[in-house]
Amino acid sequence: MIKDLPQFNDIMPDKIVLALQEILADNLKILDTQDLSHPIEVLEIIENRLHKFWSPISHLHAVHDTPALREAYNSCLPLLSDYETTISHHEKLYQAICRYQPKNSYEKRIIELKLRDFRLSGIALSAEKKLRYGEIEKKLSELGARFSENILDSTQAWSYVASDQELIGIPKDIIPEDKKLTLDYPCYSAVQKYAEDRSLREKCYQAYVTRASDLNDLKYDNTEIMQNILSLKYELAEILGFKNYAELSLETKMAKSSDQVLDFLDKLVAHAKPAAQKELKELAEFAGHELAPWDVAFYGEKLSQKKYHSHQELFRPYFPAEYVLSGLFSLVSQLYNLNFKKINNTEVWDAEVSCFEIIDQHQKLRGIFYVDLYTRKQKREGAWMDDYCSRYKKPDGELQIPVAYLTCNFMRPQKDQPGLLTHDDVMTLFHEFGHGLHHLLTTIDYIDISGINGVPWDAVELPSQFMENFCWEKSILKKLSKHYQTNESLPDDLINNLLASRHFNAGLQLLRQLEFGLFDFYLHLKKPENKDYVLNLFRETHNKTAVMPAPDYLRFPHTFSHIFNGGYSAAYYSYLWAEVLSCDVFSLFEENGVLDAKTGQKFLNQLLSQGGSQPPEILFKNFRGREPDQTAFLKSWGLMQ
Repeated sequence: MIKDLPQFNDIMPDKIVLALQEILADNLKILDTQDLSHPIEVLEIIENRLHKFWSPISHLHAVHDTPALREAYNSCLPLLSDYETTISHHEKLYQAICRYQPKNSYEKRIIELKLRDFRLSGIALSAEKKLRYGEIEKKLSELGARFSENILDSTQAWSYVASDQELIGIPKDIIPEDKKLTLDYPCYSAVQKYAEDRSLREKCYQAYVTRASDLNDLKYDNTEIMQNILSLKYELAEILGFKNYAELSLETKMAKSSDQVLDFLDKLVAHAKPAAQKELKELAEFAGHELAPWDVAFYGEKLSQKKYHSHQELFRPYFPAEYVLSGLFSLVSQLYNLNFKKINNTEVWDAEVSCFEIIDQHQKLRGIFYVDLYTRKQKREGAWMDDYCSRYKKPDGELQIPVAYLTCNFMRPQKDQPGLLTHDDVMTLFHEFGHGLHHLLTTIDYIDISGINGVPWDAVELPSQFMENFCWEKSILKKLSKHYQTNESLPDDLINNLLASRHFNAGLQLLRQLEFGLFDFYLHLKKPENKDYVLNLFRETHNKTAVMPAPDYLRFPHTFSHIFNGGYSAAYYSYLWAEVLSCDVFSLFEENGVLDAKTGQKFLNQLLSQGGSQPPEILFKNFRGREPDQTAFLKSWGLMQ
């Protein structure tokens, strides 16, 4: 057994709260009583211990939730919030950091970030305002958790047993044996793309877009929670001296101003909207009638099949999940000279979870990660990377190896077949693995700036989106694919059709992301005026940006976890901002050969391994030799030749 990995079997919900209280009290005692002449070192010790205690609990709450665990988890949130507030207002610690003379450029960067964070958490506020700051942070933590729980519970509360007639068109390997349809994304997406029965598509669409809202079971309604979250964030920004929460958010981003963000998004809308209008017109002509939202994916899939003789389900047999994963390992090994080895004697939270270690060319262990690929009950929807611990050189010289969790929600293996992925699924896996590599391959020995730590939100997606580009390379698709029955790789005609379809409906897809980005940013520019503020603003943004009217019952904001419980408040634009950077990075690989090891090593050494040790604009310029350019991004979306 490798030491110092999370012990999931030891997590007892009834013991969590007391154990957390003891750690928090001990951490604060250390800060209050110990000499803080080396504040970075002291903070690393106490924060590392806390993170390694809490991370497995938080992770289990997301992937294997139970009523007892949820109760314990929610009981801990106010304790953690109080602790964070105490740390951020700790005058002795603040003065120690102000006095500290950094020993190197890494410590200088950490001190810069620490002083910024102290400022943004109100170290200079009056006692009364500090108290209110703490109350707001605690409440936001509780509200965010309830927001996500309402989505999970609302999603799982709905099911529909369909008739054979209604299921016509949906691939048989997607349909559950009991014919019970759910709102889990793989099932919902399949209905939208393939169900010939238009009323079934509409039924599932309406159920999906009204989850956790006033139009569904009211005990899961997120309306008031959204209102409260936005009001509290606006108040928090005001207390700290900002005009609105968007300005506060940008203090920790690459983008420098609200105008810069809005200009960035508006210019992309100008590129995407004409393309989207043209695409929607083509779809409507193909369908022979005016389209509703539950028609777009269906006719998009039909038209794509007609034009390119390819659709996502054609790829499933060629992409067994485990084979794709091994192909991904081979690709990364070639780029960065690494080896991946499965570890069989680690504790996991589900029998389908695997654990791997990364060994570099010098036979040194660089990182360990868990892979959880398939959807199941009590597991949060979506895909994400999270960490158990960061790379860290301890005061005694021992090196702590970074450990990460990679989580997806792919279609489960069936009795007669393994878990099979679509091409979209493969891209999702590559994306999350990019986050994992960013965290695991760091060479920085300080927790605050190793891996993804200290990296601005609008740059943190660069390594993940960079990895997606490899999923559009013919030679790589060949290596990733192996038919689960015949062992054949993807045939050339299928790959060629896929590549030809890359920009199909790209305008519509990009415009949707721009709509979300603009809505998020507008949402955080003002204080919510009334209980209808969120929905009204969403409709205004949709009408300004989208090319198809939305039904009155659309409640998209009620499940927008990214901004209400995911760290992307006034930062959803980050995905596109970082994609500009990632496409520009990949263009150098295209110039030198996509699997060029020399370029791979340069990317690893100058950007991927550097964490938050320098501002991302400097790391980017070190690698690319110039400022970012949007050309590669626009080409990747088919908006420029």
